[in-house]
Amino acid sequence: MSTDAIVIGGGVAGLVVARDLGKAGRRVILLEASDRLGGEVQRHTVAGIDLDAGAESFATRGDTVSTLATQLGLGSEIVLPDPRGAWVIEPDGHAFPLPKTGLLGIPGTAMSRDVIDVIGTAAALRAELDSLIPGPVGSKEEKLGPLVRRRMGRAVLDKLVTPVVMGVHSAHPDDLDVDRVAPGLRQALLHQNSLARAVSSLREQAAAGSAVAGIRGGIVRLVDELVADLETYGVEVRLGSRAEEYDAASVTLRGGERLTADHVVVALGGGDAARLDGESAVVPGRAGLITLVTLVVREPALDAAPRGTGVLVSPGAVGIRAKALTHASVKWAWVAERAEGRHVLRLSYTSPAVDRSTDDAELRAIASTDAANILEVPISPTRLDGFARVEWAAPFRGAGSAGRSDIPGVLRVGGAVAGRGLAGVIAGARAAAAGIVSPPEA
Repeated sequence: MSTDAIVIGGGVAGLVVARDLGKAGRRVILLEASDRLGGEVQRHTVAGIDLDAGAESFATRGDTVSTLATQLGLGSEIVLPDPRGAWVIEPDGHAFPLPKTGLLGIPGTAMSRDVIDVIGTAAALRAELDSLIPGPVGSKEEKLGPLVRRRMGRAVLDKLVTPVVMGVHSAHPDDLDVDRVAPGLRQALLHQNSLARAVSSLREQAAAGSAVAGIRGGIVRLVDELVADLETYGVEVRLGSRAEEYDAASVTLRGGERLTADHVVVALGGGDAARLDGESAVVPGRAGLITLVTLVVREPALDAAPRGTGVLVSPGAVGIRAKALTHASVKWAWVAERAEGRHVLRLSYTSPAVDRSTDDAELRAIASTDAANILEVPISPTRLDGFARVEWAAPFRGAGSAGRSDIPGVLRVGGAVAGRGLAGVIAGARAAAAGIVSPPEA
């Protein structure tokens, strides 16, 4: 018996596609290789506090995520972060508040005081030349690093953009597609004839008050509601079902079962898409490990939020292995309420600084030391109430990271084609579902 659609992958992208198709009355089978749904959006409990174990915020520009949240009944639960903002630590240990008017560290005003304080007057003057360079210069650069370097110079890239991008995307700007991490930036550059003005124009399009938002109780609540809707709309969910082969009309599972459908949607991250298509993800330089460490501490000195909502650490910072720290109980009021006077700190690491050979005791000590150095507040082991680690695959860098493109009719969504950001992943998934429900006229 054939069905209307088979969705491979039960992460957020797959859940959104399956939910939208089911709501439209389509018969859908959702295949997930693991024993749970949600992908990299999940919860864990640390010292009695339920927290996000993956993404803890979403980009507000475009309203993609907030629209879905509202449709899922979570509109009144959307919250904005504390306005104190984040800091950056340079390789020499100097810490400073992140300039307020930027996008991924790219300044909207190169000669502003907070930018000069970071990169110096000479480098700020070089960045200001961006306003005199014709818009087409750099607009064809596909990677973020070369674009910033050409328009504003190396200091802006190294001291502002790189620590932000490494903290957010776990990759160097030279390795990231501009259109994935900053959709519309190149088009705005051509229109505004200045990268700084392009950044300012995109910032103006963001929701008032913040470029990111969260959900009270955690982003994971999106998954809870999506899963509930799958049952409501009659979507058949098969956990522990690994796809081995597929084409535009069928999927063969491990064990040999073959399913047929009018539409096949591959909703996977880069590494999983590559594995499904026969490309090894374990290749030097192509994949790695991201480790998130959560600490719950009782330390009154942290009440003053010495580094705002968190810190992005420049590569090479002496004495610090973490690439970022989020002071979650400062950033999110709902976390502070649940922490009841304690502080929730989340640090992120990439391999080889931390990998699976680092046991929990060692990692706890590393994270505590890093947190103390980043926040400049001693953290005693006797004040540590909770510790947890979560591991995720780093962004896949293989040639096939977007999955195979030689099978006509197969739809591709998820991290393999949209990157890691929830807004891009959800937008692509909803567009794919809409295309199936209301196909464009030939």
